[in-house]
Amino acid sequence: MKKKSYSFPSVFEATGMQLNSVSNDLLNGIEIYDTDNQAYIVGNLALTEGSSPHKAINSSPRELDYNLFLKAGILLATNMNNRPLTVTTGFPFSTYQIYKDIAKETIKNLENIDYNPKTFSEEDRTRIKTNIQNVEILPEMIGNIIALRVGEHTKEGNFFVVSLGYGTCEAVLSTESGIVHRTSVSINGMQYAVEMLMRALSTKYYLGFKTEKHIDMLFRNDYIILDRKRINIVDVRKAVLHRYYKEVVSPVLRKSFRDADFEIANRIYLTGGGALFPELVQAFDDEFNDIASVEVVSNPLTLTSEGYSFNSIMLAGGDKSTAIGLDIGNANTVLTQYENEAVKDFEPTFS
Repeated sequence: MKKKSYSFPSVFEATGMQLNSVSNDLLNGIEIYDTDNQAYIVGNLALTEGSSPHKAINSSPRELDYNLFLKAGILLATNMNNRPLTVTTGFPFSTYQIYKDIAKETIKNLENIDYNPKTFSEEDRTRIKTNIQNVEILPEMIGNIIALRVGEHTKEGNFFVVSLGYGTCEAVLSTESGIVHRTSVSINGMQYAVEMLMRALSTKYYLGFKTEKHIDMLFRNDYIILDRKRINIVDVRKAVLHRYYKEVVSPVLRKSFRDADFEIANRIYLTGGGALFPELVQAFDDEFNDIASVEVVSNPLTLTSEGYSFNSIMLAGGDKSTAIGLDIGNANTVLTQYENEAVKDFEPTFS
């Protein structure tokens, strides 16, 4: 099954600059206007042209940052496909019930998006009219499970899923009958480890104006440049990831996943940005190797949005050409679109 996924960092910054021909395409040149005519640079453009790009963690659909990333995602989708859109997006378990209705109305009421195409072309400020015909909001973990069971993975039987996201780490046991709600947990995500790294570095070095987002972007590197010096962070990163797993992740999973759960499920699938760190994967393997196999999914950064897109396909009666999945994450926002092919039926396991 062919898919197209587009990702940009979930950061933004207000701007008053005239940004002309500063990127090669819309994905890297997103500049959006609000109703008060204020311009905001979003994603990669905010990182290259901004001075302090930022985002709140697990923000409400009523807040500015959520609306900017929503508009950016819909803008990308509309730019590539001017047909009516069916949209699925979601939230962590911890905020799903609070935000689902607000988000649905926000998306349904999105009629126009004003943006500046001069960042990558010769066109002037443009207003596009959106055409959103269907919207559904799911818990993020349901998106992951749909992608695992219906997508290219085609996983069957019972298994655990752990999503190591930036703002939230979530885990749940998925069975063929649905999820086991008792096992579902939402705890501090990778931001916890990034903050520990910042505190550790600040005891020895001046971090200047580097934001938490800057440090997160550099977290996977073996070094960071501080005060014009190359600082090796391999050991300190390993230490903070070990602490994060030991102090935050492991205690909660021990309470949530019972021995009886491992009698019916012996696989753990890891997804989310944290699954890209071998240190964390090894920590899971060390704890569970006697009772379950630990596997990183092949697409940890796009799995959620892919699951959302499958849900949209079903809402659209199987028409992939109108269906999108939009994962408005704390680290990255990911848009997934599929070509118009037949898709296996499934029944969502969460209502």
